[in-house]
Amino acid sequence: MTSGFDPSQPRRFGPRGPWVTRLGLGCAPLGNLFSAVSDADARATVDAAWQAGIRFFDTAPLYGHGLSERRLGDALRGRPRDEFVVASKVGRLLVPTGATPESIFVDVPSLEPVFDFSRDAALRSIEASLERMALDRLDIVHVHDPDDHAAEALAGAFPALCALRDQGVIGAVGCGMNQVGLLRRFVDEVDLDGVLLAGRYTLLDRAGADDLLPVCHERGIAVVLGGVFNSGILADPDQAPTFDYRPADAALVERARAMREVCVRRGTTLPAAALQFALRHDAVTSVIVGARSADEVLTDAGWVAEGLPEGVWDELDALYTSGAVPH
Repeated sequence: MTSGFDPSQPRRFGPRGPWVTRLGLGCAPLGNLFSAVSDADARATVDAAWQAGIRFFDTAPLYGHGLSERRLGDALRGRPRDEFVVASKVGRLLVPTGATPESIFVDVPSLEPVFDFSRDAALRSIEASLERMALDRLDIVHVHDPDDHAAEALAGAFPALCALRDQGVIGAVGCGMNQVGLLRRFVDEVDLDGVLLAGRYTLLDRAGADDLLPVCHERGIAVVLGGVFNSGILADPDQAPTFDYRPADAALVERARAMREVCVRRGTTLPAAALQFALRHDAVTSVIVGARSADEVLTDAGWVAEGLPEGVWDELDALYTSGAVPH
């Protein structure tokens, strides 16, 4: 058996950044991602994360169009500020609108997320995030999904964040994306403390392992992984056969089911293997997992901590190489 991971174990977010726990709470579900979460359930989710030793919370203005940040701030209020780390993001300004905007988040405020990677927008976004969460500082600030805005982000948002970090206004600078290519470029061109890579280092998709993760490890740049269940298929390939928020194709579903069979035969579960696979890489500082209830958080923490049979990794690796996902 291999030993599991302590969800509360601290690791540093790069050479200058704060110490984050190995397991972090992804707060997109607290913004009513796909379905509504009550204020009470959102609060209970954060309370359960705290109970499990999680002290790292990742949010963004996009999540619920400000709702996630407000709920996270409400739940953290009264807790010692030096005992938790909050990461938020810039790149989308929330602009008032007279109608409910179209969104993957439901029951959201009448605020439209508008892409803006300028220096001024980054400063305004941080100020608004602090107001929503009633915090005096952000520990980590990521540039969020600059896929089609690389030049603007390099000229505006990134220099603004680096200047704020150097002045001690924010703790660390990162970039959060669902792709490897641009993140790799930003690692070379920006003085980043860390990156947030979603969905590209998982049991089903290991694109991040080819170049990005090794380079970050060599340079001491923190890697936080999100999307380790690839939006559902690695949590339950029968009830949630989605990959990157779209219906998974038949070949992927078949591979995920085969991986699940390996795990069951070896005496563990596919979600436990998915979480621990991500944490096993030397470059990985932390994994963030979204949750919408106290039970989900405690289940995730249990999956991280449980011991897994040694031989499971060789079998899962063989299934991956038999049909790797191209990116």
